Amino acid sequence: MKKLRVKFLLFVYDKTQKLYRKYFKKKKRQWQFTEKQLLEFQEDSLGRKLGEFYKKYGFTMIPKMEDHDVHHLITGCGTNFEDEIAMQFLLFGNGKLNAHLLAAIVLGSLILPEYYKIYRKAYQKGKNMRPFYHWDFEALLWQNFEHLKDFIQQKNAPVLY
Repeated sequence: MKKLRVKFLLFVYDKTQKLYRKYFKKKKRQWQFTEKQLLEFQEDSLGRKLGEFYKKYGFTMIPKMEDHDVHHLITGCGTNFEDEIAMQFLLFGNGKLNAHLLAAIVLGSLILPEYYKIYRKAYQKGKNMRPFYHWDFEALLWQNFEHLKDFIQQKNAPVLY
């Protein structure tokens, strides 16, 4: 039964994603790097970790959606469907708000309610992180991944100058 519900959600996602990108998503350029180029970054960098993420899962970069993949790395959210929905809850908790995110949260909650505790936990995790959903991660590809991740996850830590 779950498989059928996930197929339905994937169908809805596929049909609405193109409309969302065309009419609602901010005009944004795709990144200048390929998956192969990311693997050439310094070993401990965000760029290298992202390249390894693509290689590990056999994913390819989707133009203008690269930040989404960085969100997986930063948050530790998996890539199966319920984890994708959990990440939307996390981003909502982090301050992101748009029609696509709200639709994912509502549909995900209605169609996969057995994951509600995971969704609620993800929302709280997002609230407890520094707001990062709007960052331009392409500009941060050279940064140390662990330092960047720690910085985002320590919302209340003082910033030293």
